[in-house]
Amino acid sequence: MRVLAIDTSNLVLSVAVVEEERVLAEMTTNQQKNHSIRLMDCVSELLDATGTSPEQLGGFGVANGPGSYTGVRIGVATAKSMAWSLNVPVIGVSSLEVVAMNALGFPGLIVPLFDARRGQVYTGCYRANGLDAVDVQGDEKIILLQDWLPQLRDMAQGQPILFLGEDVRIHREAIAQELGEQARFASPASNHPRAAHIGYVALRRLQQAGSAHELVPEYLQLAEAEAKWLAQKQAGAVKE
Repeated sequence: MRVLAIDTSNLVLSVAVVEEERVLAEMTTNQQKNHSIRLMDCVSELLDATGTSPEQLGGFGVANGPGSYTGVRIGVATAKSMAWSLNVPVIGVSSLEVVAMNALGFPGLIVPLFDARRGQVYTGCYRANGLDAVDVQGDEKIILLQDWLPQLRDMAQGQPILFLGEDVRIHREAIAQELGEQARFASPASNHPRAAHIGYVALRRLQQAGSAHELVPEYLQLAEAEAKWLAQKQAGAVKE
């Protein structure tokens, strides 16, 4: 079975075509460019390169957040539309889990994070489960970094804590100051999500997929404009 996997949830754009035993093709870029313009060209290029017709796809995997609101919507909408048109399942995979999978085999806590502004981060805590999966330890969340780091120290119980993600560089000094030598930092090559990881998570979970229409983004918080609109509505300032 072949699966097409997509991640547009942050600055990185990653697309892959995978089978059970091998990655047939993968394209990952980290450029300030519009995913909505480039995504379908990347999909078309990879399908052509692997000799894959749409009818050969047995399912889709897509990063469904957290991350950029627009980026998440682009990826999820594209994967849902293609899955619906081909009548095949689509699996949403946490954008944080995808990054955490770059640390398969690490013996301590694995902590991916994305900057959420105002001192906050989107984050979660994982442990490697063998060499092909990670298990989340508690819920993914948006949290002040200054509140998150002491929690991680308690959870680690002396074990090393590996931080991953393109935005770790923004917070590296604060992390190192709080956790000292207990904090470890991934190489730049391990900070980017890989669509191939999404593809293999999707392959394992395809039997659990519901209707393509049931897949929704996981933002972890409302967009600022939406939050203001709801507040105004509750205050009676917005008419139905």
